[in-house]
Amino acid sequence: MLDDTLKTQLQQYMGLLRQPLRLIASLDDSAASQDMRGLLDDIVAAGNGRITLDTNGSDARRPSFLVTREGQDHGVRFAGLPLGHEFESLVLTLLWTGGHPPKVEQSVIDSIKAIEGEYDFDVYMSLTCHNCPDVVQALSLMAIVNPSIRTTVIEGGAFQAEVEQRQVMAVPMVFQGGQMFDSGRMSLEQIVAKLDTGAAKREAAKIAAKSAFDVLVVGGGPAGAAAAIYAARKGIRTGVAAERFGGQVLDTLAIENFISVQETEGPKLAMALEAHVKQYEVDVMNLQRATELVPAGDDGLVEIKLENGASLKSKTVILSTGARWRQMNVPGEEQYRNKGVAYCPHCDGPLFKGKRVAVIGGGNSGVEAAIDLAGIVAHVTLIEFGTALRADQVLQDKLHSLGNVTVILNAQTTEVLGDGRRVTGLTYNDRDSGQGHTVELEGIFVQIGLLPNTEWLKGTVELSNRGEIVIDERGQTNVPGVFAAGDCTTVPYKQIVIAVGAGATASLAAFDHLIRSSAPAK
Repeated sequence: MLDDTLKTQLQQYMGLLRQPLRLIASLDDSAASQDMRGLLDDIVAAGNGRITLDTNGSDARRPSFLVTREGQDHGVRFAGLPLGHEFESLVLTLLWTGGHPPKVEQSVIDSIKAIEGEYDFDVYMSLTCHNCPDVVQALSLMAIVNPSIRTTVIEGGAFQAEVEQRQVMAVPMVFQGGQMFDSGRMSLEQIVAKLDTGAAKREAAKIAAKSAFDVLVVGGGPAGAAAAIYAARKGIRTGVAAERFGGQVLDTLAIENFISVQETEGPKLAMALEAHVKQYEVDVMNLQRATELVPAGDDGLVEIKLENGASLKSKTVILSTGARWRQMNVPGEEQYRNKGVAYCPHCDGPLFKGKRVAVIGGGNSGVEAAIDLAGIVAHVTLIEFGTALRADQVLQDKLHSLGNVTVILNAQTTEVLGDGRRVTGLTYNDRDSGQGHTVELEGIFVQIGLLPNTEWLKGTVELSNRGEIVIDERGQTNVPGVFAAGDCTTVPYKQIVIAVGAGATASLAAFDHLIRSSAPAK
């Protein structure tokens, strides 16, 4: 089943097992079951006697297999083949079940062990989804650490009837006890906090007790990471408050223009950024959403108020809150979000195999999405507001070569249609004639640019008419001691490499401000 390279890698990893494993497979006569049997045989062979296979499983989902320790019947179940982006999840599940320690802080492990009650999670994923592994790995680890938690990882393409019945139109999507739990990318800490209702209050108390920083970075994307590293290298007290470390990079699939790194994926780059930051004495506070900025008063400290009720103070602040996908803001969009309205074609495209979909937006992102989807779905309708596509010519040429794509220009989407459960179509107006049209379809992928995460700063920091933080060449805002960097600012090009440079610039400017206004605290 696996090629020789993967077999060799798997054998090396299985050498790290500390306890013997048992795989319990539930198979039938299908080709998918034969493929799964081949995968399981490869895993057993890589285990060098540490792994046994039982093919007498009785689970209703076939093909599927349970990963458990020898002598136990509790573990993580995979329904469908965990290949593609999920092969790493499978390897980690084998290692963790076999006693190899996860790279997770002990406080998080203790929180998982302390969760009370019985939980039965079903997490739906697709093999092309780059957001799914985080959720799959988090729920898998929780099931391994806490025997009261059960996790089944389901490859949506292998269980289409189940996906239809549960109306899974976006991944990752998580059910608990048969009821919708959450969807979209979630970290282990976020899931634990959702189950442990007292965690947020305890974290707020810890944050409130922190002394003031010299530099406080708000946001953990490329700009924030660079700002934190440059500040910490100056030997001053540095903190990072991030809603999710990695920011929008976590939602990016292929990255091929970050200089010196020929090719990588967003989640990998995000992990590298966080690891680099943690090499220094930086106080990283994840899952923290800023709600208000209070300019410095008589004490000379800028205050950042957080959603959990706590506050942080610092002599200087660097705002690097990034941006998010822009929405169409038309009737029906929010109602049918994750019910046919999607924003990630790589993640959710496989769920629309053989169906008719639309892509909204004719820039590079929109045209690339249409090209990718055309190889999966029955038909793609690309709708562009302007009179011409804005994508690079090479992408336009590829798009026009596809036989199952229709391009509609000069069109304004006016409404998302649905039957109460899922998307059934959309309406748009021809901007020349004003005539309305209806397109029958089952999925809509929105690719119309970015919106800065700056609403919470209105009335305090100067913003452009697009909501971007207005900065000078040093990253300084109109508020003394407050700097900004990255996609949330007026910097003209929203690129990762530019954000990193802007973060460094803002951090150096903040340090210069410190040494000119007061001595930094050691």
